[in-house]
Amino acid sequence: MPLIAEGQNLFIVDIEYLVPLEEVEPLIPGHVAFLDRNYAQGRFLASGAKVPRTGGIIVAVSESRESVEEIIRADPFHAQGIARYTVTEFRPTRTADGLNG
Repeated sequence: MPLIAEGQNLFIVDIEYLVPLEEVEPLIPGHVAFLDRNYAQGRFLASGAKVPRTGGIIVAVSESRESVEEIIRADPFHAQGIARYTVTEFRPTRTADGLNG
C-alpha cells in the first residue's frame, strides 16, 4: 500500500515557537500524544524538532489544506497559542520507491 494515496498531497507543516523553550516544555507530552494519534491514523509521515530548536516540522498527507489546518488546531501548541504554523502543500511528481504505488 502506498504512503501517498491517489487524490492526496503532501504538506510540510513548519512550526515556529513564539515563546521561550521553557514555556514549550510543559506542553510536549500533549504534543507527543497529538503526534501519536495522527501517526496512528496515517495522517503524519515524519516529524521532528528543528535544529536549532526553534520549532519543528511535520510531514503530513491529506486530501486538502483545510483538513491539515483542522488537524493542527488540535495540537496543544496551537491551542495554547505558543506556536505559529506555516503549511506548504505540494504535489509530489517524483518520489523514492515505495512512496507511491
